[in-house]
Amino acid sequence: MESYSYKTKIEICRQDSAKECCAIAECYGMLLFGNTFSMREIRIVTGNATLGKRIVSVFMLAFNTSFDIMPDEDEAGKQVYSITDSVKIDRIFDVYGFSKEKMIAHNVNLGVLEDDCCRTSFVRGAFLTGGAVTDPEKSYHLELVTAHYNVSRQTYSLLLDLSFSPKETSRGGNYIIYFKQSSAIEDFLTLIGAPIHAMQLMSAKIEKDMRNTVNRKVNCDTANVSKTVDAAAMQINAIEKIKKFGAFETLPERLRQAAELRLENPEFSMKELAETSTPPVTKSCMNHRMRKLTQISLTFNDV
Repeated sequence: MESYSYKTKIEICRQDSAKECCAIAECYGMLLFGNTFSMREIRIVTGNATLGKRIVSVFMLAFNTSFDIMPDEDEAGKQVYSITDSVKIDRIFDVYGFSKEKMIAHNVNLGVLEDDCCRTSFVRGAFLTGGAVTDPEKSYHLELVTAHYNVSRQTYSLLLDLSFSPKETSRGGNYIIYFKQSSAIEDFLTLIGAPIHAMQLMSAKIEKDMRNTVNRKVNCDTANVSKTVDAAAMQINAIEKIKKFGAFETLPERLRQAAELRLENPEFSMKELAETSTPPVTKSCMNHRMRKLTQISLTFNDV
């Protein structure tokens, strides 16, 4: 079964990368958040055939180059896209302003990402090869994972410039930028080209909030009903005790009427009893009468 993350990437891959600069930026994100970006090999592995086709097309647009190793069209499972030709690798390193001989660790060359469209494309590429988003029916979590510390820190700063506020952590030797807020994930998915899945997330959140609201109301109503039942039981016991000791007929008229109403309507709330009284009285007044009946019952000692 295709995951929410898998289908989100398919939606993103339906977008065209018409501009060469944006294709270069998207490939940049793919490489820095992908599997291998070294002087000896460039390798991206994916189990998403639609993403595989996009990788091929954006690399051709960005570098006018093809992969040396590609999966068969009908190949299932993990698909490997690899470049081992040193001339091709040199060309790609040159585009990003890197010297293979002097490079110690990967960094994000912001000179390649001067325009907002290119920054968005870079983040899109990072998500496509190094990102994942959970099904919003279960939880809210989106992350970008890279093996390069500097890349993670610089991408974090880039996201801040794009008005996001992500969090950072590390796991298993990798560096992770992540979001936990549903609104931030919605904005991120919309930015990188997945507005349909952003709307699905929004709908899931609304539905979840509505369920929680209903559950809270049901729990509150249940608690109120329980309180009403307990109070009524105590009041009925008090009235029965007054009757047992033969004092019921000596009660003042207003208390006797309140007592009869309670015995006839054990399920009524105090408000309902007050409204049923003749003439109607306030809830506070009825509450006072019930307390008075309880106090009177306490004057009698059971033998």
